[in-house]
Amino acid sequence: MTDMALGADTLRPTAHYTAEKTWLNDPNGLLHYRGVYHLFFQNNPNGRTWGDMSWGHATSTDLVTWEHQPTAISYTDDEFVFSGSAVVDVRNTAGFAQPGETALVAIYTSAATPDSGAQTQSQALAYSVDEGNTWVRYEGNPVLDIGSTEFRDPKVFWYGGEDDGHWVMVIVEATNHRVIVYTSNDLRAWTRASHFGPAHAVGGVWECPDLFPLRVEGTDETKWVLIVSLNPGGIAGGSGTQFFIGDFDGETFTAENLTDSAELEDYDWLDYGHDYYAAVSFNNAPDGRRLMIGWASNWLYARDTPVYPWRSAMSLVREVTLERRPDGAYAIAQRPILPESGIEVHRFTAPKGERAVATVSNSDGERVTITAGDGALVVDRSQAGENDFHPDYRPAAAAPLPEGDVDVTIVVDGPIIEVFADGGRVVMTEQVFPARALDRFEVS
Repeated sequence: MTDMALGADTLRPTAHYTAEKTWLNDPNGLLHYRGVYHLFFQNNPNGRTWGDMSWGHATSTDLVTWEHQPTAISYTDDEFVFSGSAVVDVRNTAGFAQPGETALVAIYTSAATPDSGAQTQSQALAYSVDEGNTWVRYEGNPVLDIGSTEFRDPKVFWYGGEDDGHWVMVIVEATNHRVIVYTSNDLRAWTRASHFGPAHAVGGVWECPDLFPLRVEGTDETKWVLIVSLNPGGIAGGSGTQFFIGDFDGETFTAENLTDSAELEDYDWLDYGHDYYAAVSFNNAPDGRRLMIGWASNWLYARDTPVYPWRSAMSLVREVTLERRPDGAYAIAQRPILPESGIEVHRFTAPKGERAVATVSNSDGERVTITAGDGALVVDRSQAGENDFHPDYRPAAAAPLPEGDVDVTIVVDGPIIEVFADGGRVVMTEQVFPARALDRFEVS
C-alpha cells in the first residue's frame, strides 16, 4: 500500500481533527471563549513528520466540526514551541490587555532548537487581544527557567475566588517522573509550591499533565483528577495516559488511589488502547463541563503511519465525569461528543456470563473484531489492513471489564476506532489502515 491509498479523499477522518497537509501531535491551549472552542496543537507547518514545532490552531462551535486557522505561535531559528495551555486573563493579571480588551494568554514550553546552541526547556508566554486570531510573544520570556532539558508542558488554571485566588501551573520534570506545582498572581512570576511523584507507571518520561476538579455524580462531593501521560510504558505498549484521584488545596495534590503494585493493570488509565496520548482538558468550558481531547496516535510508530497528505489526528472530544463505585473506589466515565452524521456508530451488549464478538469490516474482508466478556474487552486490528509499516504496530489490546451485562459503543471514523464500554468507564482507541472504509457491522 502506498501513502496515496489513504489520501484525503478516502479515509481522512470526519470528526477526528487532522491538519490539512502536515504533521500534528499533542493538543495544546484548549480553551473556550465567546462561544468558540479553540484547539491548538503541536504542528510542523513544513512537513509530515515531527520537526519545526509550532502551535497549530483550529476552532469549532460544536466540538465536532473544526475549521483550520493560521499557525498561532510559530517556531523561530532559536525556539521550538512545545506543549502548553491557554487561559482567559479576565482580571488582566499579566497586564497585556488595554482598556476594553481581554487577553488570552498562552503558557508554553520554549524549547531551544539545535541551531540555538542551547538545550534547555523553559516556560514562556504569548498573548492575544483579538480573540485568538493573532499572538504576540511576551518580551520578558522566559518566565520560568530552572536550567533543565526535561521541563515541559505547563497546564495553567485559576484556583480560588475572584479576590483571593491565584494561578496554578502543573508541569513535569519529565525524566524525574514528577509533576511540579507552581503558583502565581500575574502569570509572570512563579513560585514552586509542591511536587507529586514518582508514582505508578514510570517506564518512560512523564508528559502533558492536567489537574482539575470533578463533582462525584449524585453527590455534593468534589475530587481532583491529575492526568499524566507516559511514553513509553503505557498499558498497551508505547504511549499511554494514566490518572490519579485525590485532593488539591491550591498548592499540593494528594492522591488517594495509590497502590504499591508494580503491575500496569493495577493502575488507572484513561484509555486502554494503543492510540490515545497527551490528553488534556479545555479551560473555561461552559456549564462547568470537563471536556478532554487526546492525540490519537502512539510515538512507537506515529512517524510512519501510511496516510497522506496529513499525518496523525486528534481523538473525539470526550466529556469526563466521576463516579463512586459500590466498592468505594472512584471511576472516571468518558462520553464522546458525536456528530449527527458522517461516521459509523454501533452498539451492542455482552450479557452477563457470555462473550459477544462484534466485527466492523469492508467488502475486501478487512476487519476489526471487538470481543466483550469473560472479564475483558479485546480489540483486534490484526486483519484491518496494512499492519507491517512498523514492527511496533501491535495487533491487539485488552482492558478489564466488570461482571454483569456490559454495553459497548463502537465509533468508526476513517482510520480511527474508539470503543466505549461499561458506560464509558472502559475506553480503547485504535488506529487501523484498511484500503477502504470499514462500513459493515455484525455481532455474534
